[in-house]
Amino acid sequence: MGVVTSCCDSCFHSRRSQQYEPLLLENEREAVADLLQYLENRTTTNFFQGSPLTALTTLSFSDNVDLQRSAALAFAEITEKEVRPVGRDTLDPILFLLSSQDTEVQRAASAALGNLAVNTDNKLLIVKLGGLEPLIRQMLSPNVEVQCNAVGCVTNLATHDDNKTKIAKSGALVPLTRLARSKDMRVQRNATGALLNMTHSDENRQQLVNAGAIPVLVSLLNSMDTDVQYYCTTALSNIAVDGNNRKKLAQSEPKLVTSLVALMDSPSLKVQCQAALALRNLASDEKYQLEIVKADGLTSLLRLLQSTYLPLILSSAACVRNVSIHPLNESPIIESGFLQPLINLLSFKDNEEVQCHAISTLRNLAASSEKNKTAIVKAGAVQSIKELVLEVPMNVQSEMTACVAVLALSDELKGQLLEMGICEVLIPLTNSPSSEVQGNSAAALGNLSSKDGRTASDDYSAFNDVWDKPDGGMHRYLYNFLTSVDATFQHIAVWTIVQLLESGDPQLISNIRGSNLLNPSIRQLASSRTPTPTSSVGTPRSHRSQTHSYQDTETGEGQGEIQLLARRILEFVDGDADVLVPRSVAGSHVASSSLADSSSGREHEELRRSVREAFSSGSHH
Repeated sequence: MGVVTSCCDSCFHSRRSQQYEPLLLENEREAVADLLQYLENRTTTNFFQGSPLTALTTLSFSDNVDLQRSAALAFAEITEKEVRPVGRDTLDPILFLLSSQDTEVQRAASAALGNLAVNTDNKLLIVKLGGLEPLIRQMLSPNVEVQCNAVGCVTNLATHDDNKTKIAKSGALVPLTRLARSKDMRVQRNATGALLNMTHSDENRQQLVNAGAIPVLVSLLNSMDTDVQYYCTTALSNIAVDGNNRKKLAQSEPKLVTSLVALMDSPSLKVQCQAALALRNLASDEKYQLEIVKADGLTSLLRLLQSTYLPLILSSAACVRNVSIHPLNESPIIESGFLQPLINLLSFKDNEEVQCHAISTLRNLAASSEKNKTAIVKAGAVQSIKELVLEVPMNVQSEMTACVAVLALSDELKGQLLEMGICEVLIPLTNSPSSEVQGNSAAALGNLSSKDGRTASDDYSAFNDVWDKPDGGMHRYLYNFLTSVDATFQHIAVWTIVQLLESGDPQLISNIRGSNLLNPSIRQLASSRTPTPTSSVGTPRSHRSQTHSYQDTETGEGQGEIQLLARRILEFVDGDADVLVPRSVAGSHVASSSLADSSSGREHEELRRSVREAFSSGSHH
């Protein structure tokens, strides 16, 4: 019958020589007899109501410690076999037993309460009835078994969101943090599990940091126990969500990154995954972006990225994306062999998030260097984008078109991109339901149409090939943007038309000059100074700087820029010249000046540069 029956027997039979029986009250004797009978038929007995519960309650509130032990052990064994929602009438006797001075009673009562705390309703009721206070006392017990059960119960209680703040404010965090260093592995596991459960809200994370948990969690990353490693890695990952906590970690934990990089090679997949996610959160800050590369984190991240296990692919892709934000990391990532695996993940149709991380990383890697842009194109990124972009989810489309817009900033690559037929997929996307996809696609087309140093050999035939198709071609796209209610889109359209006229391509010039669709709208913009709404979306922005999307368009000055460009187009359309000659010399470092000041002779070049800067890569998280 197990320990419970033998304990009851000991109360009633084997100790007669010590004359315990006469000391028992009548109702206690009846309760012992009843309990023994119920335990004989335990498979058909419901101990959580009626006479069985009455018998247990009587023994629990007895002054006789042996009877209390019997009740506590019975509750522990019963709840080990069956857990169900219970009421106050069940929890009150267990909570009373929890306050006993007897170690055996404490151990069994805390085990019973921990078992019941697996149930959602019970979690709330235990805390509501004041269960935290006696549990905290038991955590301070010198007995390891009592500590283990009490901490295990708190761990279960802390899985319910409604309990987390109450636990944080109860004074439990300091003893939990202390017990996380216990030499007993069961106590350590339960304590670190409880600390993890307390890291899911800003307020509780702060309480945990104040309780001194950070150095304990970091030191336990080197534990030999996989569960402890997992709990501590995940807890630190959650703590690193907060910027202030990342600063504290940076100041006080110099070995953190090295430990996490090592855990990406753990035999446990779940530990590998959480280590990469923790590094991803740390890599929200520049210091950690650099430190991860310095600690040779790229080697492990590349291996995880090529895994067949989705959580590993997702966590490593998210981490590499953040690491790639830093300009100094672009070349090391490319040189470590990431390009092909990232391009392969663009077609990872099982998970949109993986696709987004992969394309965002490629866009980041292209941001600062012509050499890197060339390497990305050579590796096949644009060809993959062309094949996939019309079929992928809208979020991925936005990232892909932003990436093309960045690559199209390179004068050396424009010809290659045009030859690949990238315009054939960009044009339909200018009519996307998403304003971001629209703007990114138009930005890419605009960048492809512009060139700082034009030569007679520049080939603009690709724009003629798509003038009327697909989906109405460049012609329809430019009309849609000219007539948009968004001044940002109007600005892109007139600026792009100027680039096409400056190309000197006779067919393009003829198409624009003879367009009954475009010219009325251009005339209207040339004569109108009526403010129109602007959007901050629709143009990919640099992750290196703050938003720079046609900032002047939001003012009357911005409307003036649109008007100046429209008038410039009309001067040519209505004139006899064969080519629109740029009004200024090319130069990539001309300082900004007032774009509305036509007397400077530089207004068009200044505008071109400001718009092109706005066409740089998309913002990033």
